Amino acid sequence: MIMKPIDTAQIQALDSAHFLHPFTDFRDLASRGARVMTRAEDIYVWDSEGNRFLDAMSGLWCVNVGYGRKELADAAHHQMMTLAYYNSFFQTTNVPAVQLAAKLAELAPNVGERSFQHVFYSSSGSESNDSNVRMARRYWDLLGQPQRKVIISRLNSYHGSTMAGASLGGMSGMHAQGDLPIPNITHIGQPYYFENGLPGESALEFGSRAAGWLESKILQVGAGNVAAFIAEPIQGAGGVIIPPATYWPEIQRIVDKYGILLISDEVICAFGRLGNWFGYEKFGYKPDLVTFAKAVTSGYIPLGGVMVGDRVAKVLIEKGGEFNHGYTYSGHPVACAVALANLDIMERERLPQRVGNEVGPYLARCFEDISRHPLVGSAESCGFMAGIILLRNKERSEPFAEGLSVGMICRGHCLRNGLIMRAVGDRMIIAPPLTMTHIQIDEMVSLILYCLDLTYQDVKTKGWLA
Repeated sequence: MIMKPIDTAQIQALDSAHFLHPFTDFRDLASRGARVMTRAEDIYVWDSEGNRFLDAMSGLWCVNVGYGRKELADAAHHQMMTLAYYNSFFQTTNVPAVQLAAKLAELAPNVGERSFQHVFYSSSGSESNDSNVRMARRYWDLLGQPQRKVIISRLNSYHGSTMAGASLGGMSGMHAQGDLPIPNITHIGQPYYFENGLPGESALEFGSRAAGWLESKILQVGAGNVAAFIAEPIQGAGGVIIPPATYWPEIQRIVDKYGILLISDEVICAFGRLGNWFGYEKFGYKPDLVTFAKAVTSGYIPLGGVMVGDRVAKVLIEKGGEFNHGYTYSGHPVACAVALANLDIMERERLPQRVGNEVGPYLARCFEDISRHPLVGSAESCGFMAGIILLRNKERSEPFAEGLSVGMICRGHCLRNGLIMRAVGDRMIIAPPLTMTHIQIDEMVSLILYCLDLTYQDVKTKGWLA
């Protein structure tokens, strides 16, 4: 297909005149103009000026099977010509939604009484976490404990940007706008050893201590008032914070002790990202509700939902009464058809297993080389998520002063050299497509090291190194 030339200035002008972007300083964007992305293939994207970028962020943590998969376009086209839309209200259903629910139940590993046989659909992770709030509180209402409303989350976590999703998340910048969090949502510290570990404390010791913050919060709020604890297996937008091995087993002990629900937000971690179909499988814990979105369709079309464990589903079904909650696009037939085709690709190409056994370990070995860079305090990965922390002095683990924005300096070098990498403060993070080859990983790592070199020279010239 021959593409018509893009008039970049014209598109930027229209964009500035009409399109309000998410998480954007509108005045700043208007002064510079948005980068216009025009096409993509495999792990690469191109802008309107012909620049090619290796997309080390899979779009927004979601394009797990890579760009340009004809199977997904064909699935959407076929379903649009068969049944483009019908709602799931009024006791109706559609074939792709039912088939996808059954497929997800098949893929989700059983964990005793917390096996997953039911799905509640939405269109995004944010909506799904709103549904979790409604569902968790409905569960306790039906059990005759309506006072159990409080949901505990973590600081620096991300659970969406709707009113409930942003409240569940622990992002201070989001809470500063819109009078958030809403009532009955509270937070504990994150399991970030580099930032919160004590002198002489091992990572394993810290993991147990960090999990203990949940028990302290439960006792503070009153165990009889707590509905659930929600957390990402690995914090994504918070900077790829990988918890120590002792963290999740202790969290499991605590939620079991007090009988509260455990919600695993797997909008990022599910569908092969960590080398398993779901992140809770990787870390061995037993959630009651699992949030999913993003990679269920590899981002090709919006779809989200909640895997509802048997413990919760049994109460919702057997106690009866209408659950007054849902969305126009719950179980959208086209989105579900694309998801089925996407999961078929993942199974056929064994992408979760490939990440767990082959390319994930290879990436980890490459990150050992990155960790030796003079600007890098640590470089760690889990599956196909990885983070790099930039330090002023790595021997003393001394960070750069706030406000220097060294991470954004590094991100600028990445973009100028054909690499899309995200900066979270002075942490550089990646979550590339799961289809990457060893050669492509080498290409990505070479670009990362080159951009780290450029950043090092910049901060050295500015006199910011210790």
